[in-house]
Amino acid sequence: MIPGLIILLLIFTFLLIKSADMVVVSLRRLSSTTHTKVFVLSSILLAAATSFPELFVGITSALEEAPHLSFGNVLGANIANISLVAGLSAFIVGRVNVHGEFIRKEVAIAAIAGIFPLILALDGRLSRVDGLILLFTYFGYATSFFKIRFLEIANQIRKDGFFLRFVRKFMNVHIEVNYTKEWGKFFLGIILLLLSADIIVKIAKELAQAADIPIFLVGLIIISIGTTLPELAFSFRSLEDREPSMYFGNLLGSIIANSTLILGVTSLIYPIQIVAVEKTAVAAAAFIVIFLIFWFFIRSKLRLERWEAFSLLIIYSIFVVVEFL
Repeated sequence: MIPGLIILLLIFTFLLIKSADMVVVSLRRLSSTTHTKVFVLSSILLAAATSFPELFVGITSALEEAPHLSFGNVLGANIANISLVAGLSAFIVGRVNVHGEFIRKEVAIAAIAGIFPLILALDGRLSRVDGLILLFTYFGYATSFFKIRFLEIANQIRKDGFFLRFVRKFMNVHIEVNYTKEWGKFFLGIILLLLSADIIVKIAKELAQAADIPIFLVGLIIISIGTTLPELAFSFRSLEDREPSMYFGNLLGSIIANSTLILGVTSLIYPIQIVAVEKTAVAAAAFIVIFLIFWFFIRSKLRLERWEAFSLLIIYSIFVVVEFL
């Protein structure tokens, strides 16, 4: 039963990512308009595009009154971004150089954003007020502090959907998009996102019950690996295009979006009660420690070496083992 549930979870996670990419392609088409408001709005959405899977899992889990699944997914995705995703892509591609100005700004903001909801949750929950605080934090970041970074990432994604290009490269698949059907594809993508996310939440509940583990842990490890695939595809593409700032910018931007936008929306719909306190504490400590290691690696020599990337992969593996003990 458990292997079957895991397979179903992977299948619907694949559908979730494919649906997210359908929405991204539509947004990319719409953002080509000269209307400034549409361009800015779509740019903000495109910059957060790799977090769409986490967003819809958060919305549906809140509607299913299981928002702690989203909390686990977000925390697990943040950890995976700076260890599994960053490590795997850098290990395969090789050395990744870092711009000094980038470190002083976005790494600090990402660290604060990642820790912020953990601080708000010290009372055992993320309330609707906490959700509003997180949402205002996200929109403040998106529209003010790093608007230029959002436009740069949006422009990179605008070249093609992250999943489409990833599939084309490794499977040699060519997919044409009919402009006249973009609105239909956009709404179809939203419907499929909601449907697949809803099924994922239901499967996660079944899996947690069958395996006798907290549903938080399912989100923390299993679902988070699936929902970070867009970040992995984007990371490979950025390094392939020799755009290391996009590589780091998207990873850190995803942490910011996950920790503020996703948790903000989720807790606004349904307040998040912190369950599995011990495993949550381990995961929170792991995020802080891994982030500090990641920061040390890119700060020490202004580059991420292959052996450092491999170290991040080992650390992530240790984290997974510890959580399941």
